[in-house]
Amino acid sequence: MSISNQVRHNLQAIEQSMRDLALWQLTPPQAEAFASTEPFCIDSMQAEEWLQWILLPRMHALLDANAPLPTRFAITPYFEEALKDKQPNCLPLLLLLQQLDSLLNIEL
Repeated sequence: MSISNQVRHNLQAIEQSMRDLALWQLTPPQAEAFASTEPFCIDSMQAEEWLQWILLPRMHALLDANAPLPTRFAITPYFEEALKDKQPNCLPLLLLLQQLDSLLNIEL
């Protein structure tokens, strides 16, 4: 299976994990939240909001366009910190994020 297909499957698994953990939201954040210039929109979104409304759609858009995927990718440390109060329940999600980091750091 190609890296692109593996990434796509991983993104789908991340979404399902977020749904299972009740982190998935039906309503997006306010439009102003998307205008943040801070990494992970840390000043305007919760970590899981950024994941759902920014990262997942952008990654799917890259895959759909057959565009190059990011490299030197590491989001797991941020999510370990952001979800530390929910960590026992969020372990499956953190493992999927770690897999995404690994997939996007493979030397081709």
